[in-house]
Amino acid sequence: MEAEHGGSLLANAHFWVNIGLVLFIVLAGRKLWKALTSGLDQRSMRIKAQLDEAQKLRDEAQALLNEYQRRQKEAAEEAAGIITSAKELAEHHTKDAMAALEASMTRREKLALEKIAQAEAHATAEVRREAVEVATAATRKLLEQALTTDRATALVDQSIKELDRKLH
Repeated sequence: MEAEHGGSLLANAHFWVNIGLVLFIVLAGRKLWKALTSGLDQRSMRIKAQLDEAQKLRDEAQALLNEYQRRQKEAAEEAAGIITSAKELAEHHTKDAMAALEASMTRREKLALEKIAQAEAHATAEVRREAVEVATAATRKLLEQALTTDRATALVDQSIKELDRKLH
């Protein structure tokens, strides 16, 4: 077999290339391995730092989300309170307005009744005045027809005598 390859093993170029490769790997392999593992360790540390930073940012984002959700809940509760207060205030104003309307209607009804009573009293007085005028006119007419001069003189004299008696 040595003859086929051209001689001795020491004279074979492939052998020396393989030996050189093995020596290179043995001598430079440690440094390459250290450099490779150091690079990988540094990369691993950078990735771990980035993961830690991402976890920190995620935790901060979650805390902010929780804070905003709490604030939103408080705002919703406050809005519900405001709406409830507004409804109560509206009810109060409605009741006040109804009471004021009722009082106004009562006053107007009282005024209307007073005006009606005044109108009735005025109408009654007017009717009485008319009745007195009619009665006076009728009496005057009857007296003019039934009273003669002699009779009128006798009535005047009688009234004068009664006047003296009524005054004293």
